[in-house]
Amino acid sequence: MKEIMEPTFEIVYLLCGLFLSVYILLKSRKRISYIIFGVMGLTLVLGDAAHLVPRMLDAWNVPVTDIYAFLGIGKAVTSITMTIFYVFLYWFYKLQYNKRNIIYIDIAVYVLAIARIVLCLLPQNEWTVKDSPYFWGLYRNIPFIILGLLMVTLSYRWTKQYDDIYFKYSWIAIALSFIFYILTVTVTKFIPQFGMFMIPKTICYIWLLIMGFRSVRKKE
Repeated sequence: MKEIMEPTFEIVYLLCGLFLSVYILLKSRKRISYIIFGVMGLTLVLGDAAHLVPRMLDAWNVPVTDIYAFLGIGKAVTSITMTIFYVFLYWFYKLQYNKRNIIYIDIAVYVLAIARIVLCLLPQNEWTVKDSPYFWGLYRNIPFIILGLLMVTLSYRWTKQYDDIYFKYSWIAIALSFIFYILTVTVTKFIPQFGMFMIPKTICYIWLLIMGFRSVRKKE
């Protein structure tokens, strides 16, 4: 069952994410905010593909030399692109809601994103081994989770301030995605079934892309 259900979900997710992102880019009409949103979606999909493709191969029992290294490198790539995803989302919000003189927030976002990426690149993560260090999985997520809390707060405040009907629930999608992500990262090592929380996390990302899809359609 695993060799059917898991790859099917992952393929559907990647195709949906790709379609929504390309559609937003094509309908952007050179509006920078929507171009950024579309690139954001492509960054998410391509980054996740780096991790999901080896997972599919593993589920299908395709013989791959050192599958754990393949999976680990893909996980590292995904960790970095997820961070870049939220930087793009921040840029989108800034342009969409004309937020300019917020240097202190800019600094916070960039410092947290850079800290997360640097932590992901450190050799102590041991991405390519089967059982990578558990606590390094926690360390590298500290700035990422703080970034997530900041994005939830900004999403809630700005969409409410501008009464944006298309993105008014974006803060919920972001908050849920982080909750599911945290549960996966912290508990899966001890209770493997918690890895299933990556499914609703992924659905939250698609939900966010659908918000952009609906918004760009109405503003054509």
